[in-house]
Amino acid sequence: MGRYNYFQFKQFRIDQANSAMKVGVDGVLLGVWTDLTDVQNILDVGTGTGLIALMLAQRSKAHITAIEIEEKAAKEAAENVKASPWVNRIKVEHVSFQHFKQENPKMFDLIVSNPPFFSNAFKAASSERNLARHNDKLLLSELIAGAAWLLNEAGKIALILPLSEHFVLEELALQNGFYLQRLTEIKPKPSKSANRILVQLGKTEHEYQKSMLTIYNDDNTFAEGYKELTRDFYLKF
Repeated sequence: MGRYNYFQFKQFRIDQANSAMKVGVDGVLLGVWTDLTDVQNILDVGTGTGLIALMLAQRSKAHITAIEIEEKAAKEAAENVKASPWVNRIKVEHVSFQHFKQENPKMFDLIVSNPPFFSNAFKAASSERNLARHNDKLLLSELIAGAAWLLNEAGKIALILPLSEHFVLEELALQNGFYLQRLTEIKPKPSKSANRILVQLGKTEHEYQKSMLTIYNDDNTFAEGYKELTRDFYLKF
């Protein structure tokens, strides 16, 4: 298996030869940043390789349902879970979010998603990669409205999105009864502007927390804050 067909973490391995979207910084960030306080049941929407579900399993005792619309990715995620130490706490389902929502109301403490966020953009030749990257099959508005239906009264949703979606997300939160609880702006380098946000919305109002995180130093080495956040996962740290 080639070097880009798998990614080895400290406690699990991600095989990704058949998945359109490989292990990347966005997924790792969401996996380490998400608050798991008092969380027992988690839904991972668009699990891809199963990366975020496995990271959250390592960090908690929660039971996790990981759903994926693309068949090859869902199969690969299921194999990654099967090979992990947490096979008894993670269930992978090949299903759309829209269909899943109809069958499972008000049962989750936490929803996480690294959602497809490209709209009206040039598409790749691969239909699987388009599903993973473009929001044709799952609009952000559908995700937030569906989260309101699936989460219990103390539930929360954690996402990673382009910074440009910030104000759209705030409007959707207001429309669906969510409060903005946490937000971290992500800068690729100290000399660059932020281009991503990690955001947590919740059904209960509490003190809003805002922060900034930088991924790389200007010499392309990983920044100390990122290394500290991901130390339990990356072999190199």
